[in-house]
Amino acid sequence: MRKITMLVLALILVGMLIPAGFSTDSNVVITYGETTYANSDYKSFVDNFFVNQANVDMNNVAVKTITANQVNQISGGITGKYYNSNQILSSALVDLNDNADLKVSVDKSKITTITGDMYISALKSAGITKGHVYVTSPVQATGESALAGIMNSYEVATDVEIPDSVKEAASDEIYTEAEIVDNSDVSAEELSQLVDDVKEQVSSDNITDHDTIVNIINNYVENNNINITYNDIENLADTIEQVQNVQGDVNYYQDQVGDIFGDTSASGFSLDGLLDWIRSFVNGI
Repeated sequence: MRKITMLVLALILVGMLIPAGFSTDSNVVITYGETTYANSDYKSFVDNFFVNQANVDMNNVAVKTITANQVNQISGGITGKYYNSNQILSSALVDLNDNADLKVSVDKSKITTITGDMYISALKSAGITKGHVYVTSPVQATGESALAGIMNSYEVATDVEIPDSVKEAASDEIYTEAEIVDNSDVSAEELSQLVDDVKEQVSSDNITDHDTIVNIINNYVENNNINITYNDIENLADTIEQVQNVQGDVNYYQDQVGDIFGDTSASGFSLDGLLDWIRSFVNGI
């Protein structure tokens, strides 16, 4: 009788520990552009993409909306470009359950400029190294505004804020790449590889001098026959210099999320573990 009473008490304890909204997987977050979220047809299109590509239960994810104001706080200071509330279409899903490495799946039929490799490079500049990101839009969009939503999703999933300086550096990188692709003959793939290789050298040698970074880019461009202008090179150097200058903040952020990126199962409540414990308890009665 005493063992039965203990089991009942254990079950009551489990009920107390499980939060009311337990059906939501805190490791999966969707960030909708506010234009998409406000339009049922647009939202349905985006949801179908996420279900088909990420194999998620849409009733079991956390949801956020990214607004024009949030995007403008970053983009306005970088490009001088401001969006209104009917222009924020790109939407993203972040799945931290898939955390073996950082992966980005882009709906190429809708996202016209930013590639998966560009998102990966910018996210790594922000100190993000794990998770699977899915990006789409209900209509064609360049995709650069999606980065704000992706970083917002990571903040929700990890409950750790990304420093503003880091957000700005990562956003500057992706906006600069988008501008260069739009205004030059370089392909997105060539540009993404250029940025990755230069960032790796700059980081390895701990270079912060602007002229030195310009020379590294120049050498890379010449050796690989890449057709970009001197103005493009200057802009890239500014961007990579900014990324290098915020490494202290990036390191701080990575310290905060290290355990989460290393093992997401340790970051949240585990129902399976409790159920296993109950089964063991019952078997012992």
